[in-house]
Amino acid sequence: MAKVIAGVGTSHIPAIGAAVDHNKTQEAYWKPVFEGMEPAKKWIEETKPDVCIVVFNDHASAFSLEATSTFAIGVAPEFQPADEGYGPRKVPVVKGSPELAWHITESLIMDEFDMTIVNEMPVDHGLTVPLSIMYGQPEEWPCEVIPLCVNVIQYPQPTGNRCFNLGKAIRKAVESYPKDTKVAIFGTGGLSHQLQGERAGLINAEYDEQWLDDLVAAPEKIKHTSHTEYLRETGSEGIEAIMWLIMRGALDEDVKQVYRFTHCPVSNTHYGLLVLENQDE
Repeated sequence: MAKVIAGVGTSHIPAIGAAVDHNKTQEAYWKPVFEGMEPAKKWIEETKPDVCIVVFNDHASAFSLEATSTFAIGVAPEFQPADEGYGPRKVPVVKGSPELAWHITESLIMDEFDMTIVNEMPVDHGLTVPLSIMYGQPEEWPCEVIPLCVNVIQYPQPTGNRCFNLGKAIRKAVESYPKDTKVAIFGTGGLSHQLQGERAGLINAEYDEQWLDDLVAAPEKIKHTSHTEYLRETGSEGIEAIMWLIMRGALDEDVKQVYRFTHCPVSNTHYGLLVLENQDE
């Protein structure tokens, strides 16, 4: 039987990918950030999930405002790195997990989550940067990946509660898959940041740290946080954090915090990295 063994939360800041791609990780600005990632990289090397479900948002690479899906799942055998205007990142092609992805898709739709099924999708920094954070620069990614794209760009975005419940439904789907498969689920994006307007550069580290405390120990407390509160407290892009709630919903009520690291600023963002395991792991 397949099993969700752990969850990872990480920001997907594009400048992190650029630092990796251009060998800047040991420069003075970047060194503390990448040193802070090392325990998580060691953990995933030891844990070796077979499949990573990566919850991310597209940045107008695969989708546009012509058609906006609330939740979209990739079921293809592979996903090419997207060209975001300066050529695709020189990272491995993302290998999919079609059989498990279709199984999860069917289960979610039968559970009344209206998933958009995607057979071809370039994946941008929202997905490839988290893989680089956890796996470095391998010749090929050491896991299969199921991309799950969430609309956090175009209002109205899904609620945190809907995301949390989607995580629960994903766990149910995984656990009904008959093959022995170790699954880790990534929630990506955030933490607080704003890219435009009068508050461009906003970081609210105190709010973020309390939100992370609650995500680990009291997710029921924050799953009803309103869009307005995210906008006010964490900036116009801070709502990306609802994708971490999908990850948290897929785990046990009580979890073990294996590792947590935050740093600010990274680019113009409060960077966060969190590794959680179910207690029985």
